[in-house]
Amino acid sequence: MAINEIFPNPTVKQVIFQITFPNLFYLENRIGEIQERIMKDFPKSKLLHRNTFRVKLGIGQAMEPLQEDPVSNSPEKLWQFESTTGTILNITTNSLDMSSASHKTYKLGNDDNKKFRYAIEQVVGTFIEVSKLPIINRIGLRYIDYCPVPVKDNKTFFEWYDSKFPVNQFQIADVESMAFRAIVKKGKYTLGYVETLAQIKGEDKLILDFDGTATDIRASDYLETTDILHEMISEEFERTTRADKGPLYDFMSRQPKR
Repeated sequence: MAINEIFPNPTVKQVIFQITFPNLFYLENRIGEIQERIMKDFPKSKLLHRNTFRVKLGIGQAMEPLQEDPVSNSPEKLWQFESTTGTILNITTNSLDMSSASHKTYKLGNDDNKKFRYAIEQVVGTFIEVSKLPIINRIGLRYIDYCPVPVKDNKTFFEWYDSKFPVNQFQIADVESMAFRAIVKKGKYTLGYVETLAQIKGEDKLILDFDGTATDIRASDYLETTDILHEMISEEFERTTRADKGPLYDFMSRQPKR
């Protein structure tokens, strides 16, 4: 069961949403209308250029750039917008991504401006309407959480977390850094799961990185698909952190220190 409450002291540090789609060669002619419609929420804007590189990979071979024609190697235009709370929106001719460190809830509560789902709906709904985008190649939803490690020993660690670390071989107290990574199919969706034990600003943290993806989606189904990805990630977070009234639940329920 996914978490269904807003915590005063959440562990989420960043949430990222992305869609990719076939190159829209006409997008530059419509970006002005998109900007006009989202300007109230994303008042800051800039046009950036970035170089794109393609590589070919083979077993036992080093990465080397593919030779392409000058047009393909020309810098890619990236239209970047920023909200008053620091949420960053990037749009290119084949992708849209939004990254936020301020949103702490997906769709709970009465304030739409605090819901990441609402921001997605406002931005992507506008983009699809103006661009007439019919299909989406890929949708990704990613959450990164910094979770506390109050005492660095195996007993306490596993009271707090259902970790995938190989503790039969290593004692948590002796670990300077440790990471576990898996990519799991869940029906027609995919979940990327990463745990990392590391120090952040001198404090031991368990960094949880969940990345849910779906492919080949009708553009009109983007929000329903994103809801499913959120539910999948939320359930995995709850299992990993024992957030069903365990120690981390108590930690997230506290008022944050000023």
